[in-house]
Amino acid sequence: MKQAFRVLQIAFTYIGTVVGAGFATGQEILQFFTQYGKWATVTIGLSTMLFVWLGTKMMLIAHDTGSRSYEDLNKHLFGPKAGKWITWVTLLILIGVNSVMLAGAGSVFVEHLGLHYQTGLIVTLVGTYLLLGRGIQAILQMNSIVVPMMLLLSLLMITSTIHHPGASRFITLTTDSNPIQVWLSPLLYSSFNLALAQAVLVPVGNQIRSRNVLKWGGVLGGIGVGFMLMAAHFAMSAQMPGIIQFEIPMGSIAFQLGWAVQSVYVSLIFMEIFSTFVADIYGMTLQLRQHIHVHPRFITLTIMLLCYSLSQFGFSSLLSILYPIFGSLALFWAAKLVLNRWGAFRGRKNIYKR
Repeated sequence: MKQAFRVLQIAFTYIGTVVGAGFATGQEILQFFTQYGKWATVTIGLSTMLFVWLGTKMMLIAHDTGSRSYEDLNKHLFGPKAGKWITWVTLLILIGVNSVMLAGAGSVFVEHLGLHYQTGLIVTLVGTYLLLGRGIQAILQMNSIVVPMMLLLSLLMITSTIHHPGASRFITLTTDSNPIQVWLSPLLYSSFNLALAQAVLVPVGNQIRSRNVLKWGGVLGGIGVGFMLMAAHFAMSAQMPGIIQFEIPMGSIAFQLGWAVQSVYVSLIFMEIFSTFVADIYGMTLQLRQHIHVHPRFITLTIMLLCYSLSQFGFSSLLSILYPIFGSLALFWAAKLVLNRWGAFRGRKNIYKR
């Protein structure tokens, strides 16, 4: 029973790490999948397989090599010198993406709570600073509460959309997009999210003793991500093309289900953004502590200040510009993960010198 609970905890943490601002609000799914019409159903299936395979593989490599941060993992994948440079590029990407997530929190406060954009940013930053002192356990516990609620609401979205006049659009919508663009999209999306997830999944893989727990947690987590992708795509396809105008398209769908559902869903969107933001800031702080010998709180505050500055550009504009660029860079990283013969390292601890 205890092992089953740990498997679920790992799965929920995996899902919660991927379900950040772009995913929870629907913007990521809209831009990487739904806009491509009927082909999105197939590409979501492909993306799900990649999440199951590579997410699990990443945690097992971290476990087998004793990688304490994503820098250790990158040194294992690319070698000590190249891995160090890859780590700094990853850090820049994480700062950019967490700026998007912070902007997403501001958008939630504006569109659905009627509050000021800056209020959402400040609430998120203050809450993150207060929680970070509890480390990885706070992240595991937070996702164990939030993710099951998100999964239940995804089921509600599906059951509600079945009766919508446009319910069949997810298999009938056409697209004028280039086929290369359509099929490259799930590769970019999966690579991008897995490259970011290493900030959280590597410390998790290192700290969990059982390989079986990590393996099944990764499998269930990948399937859960795929299920939520499909549920959101199904719901948004029924609302195309009007849904494109919203900064938070999933929030607009929840609005149609009644005030109570909308309130719960908007709260969960914020909590997912918040939990992912906390986890990523934790991962970045952990990595920078290996090089900067100052109090971790100072490192955390510096990172959050950078994210706050970038978040002033707004949510959807940052998402549409930065995510495709970062996804292209992440393809190279994912290719190395695919080619890595992790099985040869089973049971061996290999911590690189810093």
